[in-house]
Amino acid sequence: MAKISKLETFSNAFVGFVRVTADDGSAGWGQLSTYNSDITAQVFHRQVAPWSLGRDMSDLELLVDEIPEREHKFPGSYLRRAMAGLDTAIWDWRGKQAGQPVAALIGGSAGELRAYASSMRRDITPSEEADRFRNLRETFGFEAFKFRVGAECGHDRDEWPGRTEEIIPAIRQALGPDVSLLVDGNSGFSPDRAIEVGAILEASAVEHFEEPCPYWEMEQTRQVTEALSLDVTGGEQDWDLQHWTRMIDMGAVNVVQPDILYMGGLTLTMRVAAMAAKAGLPCTPHCANLSMVTLFTMHLLRAITNAGKYLEFSIEGQDYYPWQQGLFVEDPYTIRDGKATVTDTPGWGVSISPEWLAKSQYQESEVA
Repeated sequence: MAKISKLETFSNAFVGFVRVTADDGSAGWGQLSTYNSDITAQVFHRQVAPWSLGRDMSDLELLVDEIPEREHKFPGSYLRRAMAGLDTAIWDWRGKQAGQPVAALIGGSAGELRAYASSMRRDITPSEEADRFRNLRETFGFEAFKFRVGAECGHDRDEWPGRTEEIIPAIRQALGPDVSLLVDGNSGFSPDRAIEVGAILEASAVEHFEEPCPYWEMEQTRQVTEALSLDVTGGEQDWDLQHWTRMIDMGAVNVVQPDILYMGGLTLTMRVAAMAAKAGLPCTPHCANLSMVTLFTMHLLRAITNAGKYLEFSIEGQDYYPWQQGLFVEDPYTIRDGKATVTDTPGWGVSISPEWLAKSQYQESEVA
């Protein structure tokens, strides 16, 4: 079996890529988690690469357990964000060696996925948001949409007074009864206020209420879940498998939403999806930008048995996410009739732009 001989990172403050090279010269590409990726790259070379170099590519499933044990004094998000780069690069390598997309390696196949148009904005009026959604429906065929309510970690404050009460019925009225509507609270509400908002959501047939309470207060979220009939969802920030076990066992949410890059990669995310499946819960992962995280999620959703109803697909462009421009040679994110497509190209099916790589911060670790 091929052994890991070199690990390279290419990063800036927003996004970072990893190239894993085997001792036979074959390579695969993955991604560190977005945001402070230049810091994550340092963690990668200091705390992930030393335990990985010289190991077989087949050892990935062992490494995702061993690295946190070796680095047990540093539990937390940065280590997992760095591990994600190793994990996703090895999966790309495996796919290329097998001549198959990653989806096929984990029990799925290439093909289409229903997507929902995911708004990231709160600085937008209800009428402006409704106009955006109508245009997206006409242009790309989306039939599901997510918008924001409350204020992020808002302690029951709204982005401005009355916005939440206004935007919920406004979006439903603008789009009609046949589209699926989702909202994201981003840890904005106390249980009592979340339940009040939930009643407004139910009156407008909104089907998904994401992270209504501070995500670290699972008991608060469970109160909301127990009080409402719509799906209460969460988990995007969570990386600890023990925390996931408790969240699922206590019934804190109806739908789990791990983020592949926050979790530490595809391997660990598949474990969360399997835990949820055993409990009868669907998995609708968080993937809120158009770096590789949405592509990783597409492959996952084509394979797991408890895939949720839709793929999150960010609708924000250069004005909101200027850093996500020019990342790839190919565009992996074409939406037709409201659907994204996993191609049958081996690995993740995408190439990182040489021009982007040339402008990035470069670091390498290799076998001595």
